[in-house]
Amino acid sequence: MNAALIFAGGVGSRMKSDNLPKQFMEIDGKPIIIYTIEHFEHHEDIDMICVVCLEDWIPNLKEYLEKFGIKKVKCIVPGGLDGQHSIRNGLYALREQMPDDEETIVLIHDGVRPLINAQLITDNIECVKKHGNAVTVVPFVETVANINEDGEIIEVQNRSLCRIARAPQSFYLLDIIAAHEKGLREGVVSTMVDSASLMIHYGFTLHTVDGPVENIKITNPCDIAICTELLRSMKYKKGEA
Repeated sequence: MNAALIFAGGVGSRMKSDNLPKQFMEIDGKPIIIYTIEHFEHHEDIDMICVVCLEDWIPNLKEYLEKFGIKKVKCIVPGGLDGQHSIRNGLYALREQMPDDEETIVLIHDGVRPLINAQLITDNIECVKKHGNAVTVVPFVETVANINEDGEIIEVQNRSLCRIARAPQSFYLLDIIAAHEKGLREGVVSTMVDSASLMIHYGFTLHTVDGPVENIKITNPCDIAICTELLRSMKYKKGEA
């Protein structure tokens, strides 16, 4: 069984969108979160979707799911106190759906990354089957410099060995839940920036999957403009425009 966990619990304070969470901002009449979900909805290897959503916006999400014909979303859970708490809520909801399935793969994905594609989902699933996990990455094309507290450059990284970690980040469901529960007992979960950092902390060797460069996370107003043009270009190429 393969499940997608779509994380859409943030308020998007940097977007400055008059209290409208960025995942519910619309592009050509469709919320960003729906563009994201549709990639998993239409992928033949995804059996189930769980969405972590701002609690007050769950009714809106349900309306959008019905409006756009989304059928694979089997659970919607409210977000938690922070990102890791929210993801854990979703992981627990998935475990309730399939408590005895040790082979369940979960693809953890940002609700505001709508520019993924079917091949990336396939590659994540295959990488987990082969290596036990998968973290989507793209090459780092800029110079990466380490600085000291005075703002002075002290080291320049070899960018050929650098990658930007993105999403999906994919694992066997029971592995990532075990890491969360151990992290809770030891009080370290909230210090982790994402699922990959949590798994590394507990000794997992993580394997990478190359993703599309356009797989950006919508964070700032300029990202909306970029995403809008890319989505329209993709629709044009598919003959949907």
